[in-house]
Amino acid sequence: MATALDGGVAATGGAEARRDFVLRYVQPGLAGLIDGSVSTLAPIFAAAFATGSNGATFLVGLAASVGAGISMGFTEALSDDGSVTGRGSPAMRGLVCGLMTTLGGLGHTLPYAIPDTLPASWPAHWPNAFALATGLAILTVIVELAVIAAIRTRYMATPFWRAALQVMLGGALVLGAGMLIGSA
Repeated sequence: MATALDGGVAATGGAEARRDFVLRYVQPGLAGLIDGSVSTLAPIFAAAFATGSNGATFLVGLAASVGAGISMGFTEALSDDGSVTGRGSPAMRGLVCGLMTTLGGLGHTLPYAIPDTLPASWPAHWPNAFALATGLAILTVIVELAVIAAIRTRYMATPFWRAALQVMLGGALVLGAGMLIGSA
């Protein structure tokens, strides 16, 4: 026969399982997604505005995303072995963080896979390939930052608008720096 005490134990076990999930997967994944989405903005947009080339920008974005993923993966894995903090396997946290970092950078890199030369059938009054890729990349950044804010709201108990303001401000500063440096 179930008692009120059993319900409290089950609720405590559920809270502990959620805490473990957040510490082992959500937090390293979120750190990676934030880093990948924000830290790659400057090199990608600097390359875009310095070269005006989708192909060159794509290669810089790919290198920045993969390099950042490797770096963040190792950083997370080597930051603690989990024995003191209870954050779980360092290899798993590193893998999650590294993959999410790479994914965060690839999102706004992929629009630059659009070829520099569009087909002859492309309407003349539509944007050129570079403008199209840059517009799509900026739109992708906005979506990435909104996803980060939603994850912070869901798992880190941060009000959505505060989380959105924080990540949008950080993203805008890094994006502006990249555009300014690339235009110099």
